[in-house]
Amino acid sequence: MARTVLDGEGALTGQLLIAMPALNTAHFAQAVIYICTHTKEGAMGIVLNRPLARPSFDDLLEQLEVLPAPPTRRIELFRGGPVDSARGLVLHTSDWTGEGSMLVDDRVALTSSMDVLKALADGGGPARGLLALGYAGWRPGQLDREMHDNAWLSAPSTLDLLFDSDHETKWRRAMAIIKVDPLLLSGTAGHA
Repeated sequence: MARTVLDGEGALTGQLLIAMPALNTAHFAQAVIYICTHTKEGAMGIVLNRPLARPSFDDLLEQLEVLPAPPTRRIELFRGGPVDSARGLVLHTSDWTGEGSMLVDDRVALTSSMDVLKALADGGGPARGLLALGYAGWRPGQLDREMHDNAWLSAPSTLDLLFDSDHETKWRRAMAIIKVDPLLLSGTAGHA
């Protein structure tokens, strides 16, 4: 029997989820999501192509009283998903970790503590990163069902796709990783 992407604990951890064209909800139409964890307890990821104009990184650090002001380094802010949109999570390269950091794989970490913001403001921190307000979350088995129902495609992640600022083409470029032309996809899908 052929092995599917859903076989095994954490099968999608560190992968990209790419919304199929038929998935046209406000939060997920043409979304590209980096899956930070996928277990039998559920899944969690960060939407990579929904940048926020407000608040700015400087405004957010001022609100959190992180010095220096203005910060020495800045990262882009994103609407990370519809869950807990007041919570900030920094997705970043694993060359830096601190308190509250969780390694997703050997290249990428996720940090929920202020340590990473302080390090960035002071000119240090990870080489590449983004700050997500909120995240995408799935209950146990929910993402597996959505994958089975053809709502998402999965693809290997690349650091360039995770952290570049070309958000307008990110969905198409994610599709290209797995050699899929979105113009050739049907809005409906079946199962053989």
